[in-house]
Amino acid sequence: MKSINDLVASAKTVCDRYRAGRMERETVREWVLGLGAYPSPHGERVREAMEWFRLHNREPVSEDIVLVDIDRLKAISAP
Repeated sequence: MKSINDLVASAKTVCDRYRAGRMERETVREWVLGLGAYPSPHGERVREAMEWFRLHNREPVSEDIVLVDIDRLKAISAP
């Protein structure tokens, strides 16, 4: 388990890069699936994002899926 501050900073960076088209979805998916365990409330958000990316792992994805991807990433970094 890494620090919550590191998790939040990384999630913001990944979200911003993905939203701007500077990061491929598969890279984002691998990052999310590689996250460890975190305490509440971030832990639940990480688990939700992991489940989302496990279930939606096929390319190409619709714009609606990308929007939910971004929401899941933003949720991880929310206070």
